[in-house]
Amino acid sequence: MKPRIYLDYAATTPLDERVLAAMQPYFSEIFGNPSSAHFYGQDADAAVEEARSKVAGLLGCSSAEIVFTANGTESDNLALRGVALAMRRLKNANHILISPVEHHAVSHTAMQLAEVFGFDLSYLPVDAHGQVSPQAVKEAIRPNTAVVAAIYANNEIGTINPVADIHQVCQEHSVPFLTDAVQAAAHLPMNQAAAHADLIAIGAHKFYGPKGVGALYVRQGTPILPTQTGGKQEHAMRAGTQNVPYIVGLAEAFSIAQSEGPRHAQRLLALREHLINQVLETIPGAHLTGHAVQRLPNHASFVFEGVNGNTLLMLLDAAGFACSSGSACKTGNPQPSEVLLAMGFAPELALGSLRITLGRATTSEQIEMLLTALPSLVKRARQLNRA
Repeated sequence: MKPRIYLDYAATTPLDERVLAAMQPYFSEIFGNPSSAHFYGQDADAAVEEARSKVAGLLGCSSAEIVFTANGTESDNLALRGVALAMRRLKNANHILISPVEHHAVSHTAMQLAEVFGFDLSYLPVDAHGQVSPQAVKEAIRPNTAVVAAIYANNEIGTINPVADIHQVCQEHSVPFLTDAVQAAAHLPMNQAAAHADLIAIGAHKFYGPKGVGALYVRQGTPILPTQTGGKQEHAMRAGTQNVPYIVGLAEAFSIAQSEGPRHAQRLLALREHLINQVLETIPGAHLTGHAVQRLPNHASFVFEGVNGNTLLMLLDAAGFACSSGSACKTGNPQPSEVLLAMGFAPELALGSLRITLGRATTSEQIEMLLTALPSLVKRARQLNRA
């Protein structure tokens, strides 16, 4: 039988058994509504607040600055839309400044704010590695800038941005800074993250937690309007009954990821370097995308000359390898990646992208199996592309 090897950990991760065990009681035993005054509600509320305290401690902030959401996308939406609208109402700030390599949760929200709500949207330049420089932010920020957004670690190419330095520039201009840390939280130390941004979005399923829950750090004093109204849950920032078991699961998964992260990162980094070196050596017309060093430890991404990325993905899948052509939210899209285009890749080359992301269960044997199969699969994809 052909192998079934999962190499798409940037898309999602399996639920850690320890996380499932922590969540289990809150499905049926401690099932109360956290907003209820009786002891059933009090028990559920205590679980939510304990999880909030745990997440806050891991990010280096206070519990009052943590808002639980349904996912990283909602966190990004609440942050960008909520701050932009609040800053316009408060200071008549009507300019949004983002990088062109943001996840669609940020870029599409910014586009809607421009197209529907009349904001002036502009994009920061990025270098050939997909990085934003603090100097570029300094040159592009305006007196009427409402919010700046730059992704912490890019989901498509793995490049890590200098968010602490970008935040410093924003602080000097009194402009809130949002960073999407959905990918970063799984692999990078986050204990000082709250010092490096005014708003930080994370999602549990990227670090072996459940799908359907996220969190947003909002620095105290940051102007923000709720974008989901109703009750007063989540510091009146996000109305609706909290998903208690999933919130417990997020906190447990985040705690495990942060405590065990350095050990996993060291092993994954060695596998990643071997993978990148072998692909570049054995496959003609292969190019690494993203920064060679300042990238997530589990992340390898390439473009191949003369290859259609979706064709290559289908061939890999048929051979038993689950990979991606970039963001999981874009798989199947025949258009070249906006991220790669912003980095200066030609459209025809940007169409030939492949993302390979490793995880806790990835073994050196699995990497060797992929390295054995990939050259012939790329060759076959080129033949099909010419046909």
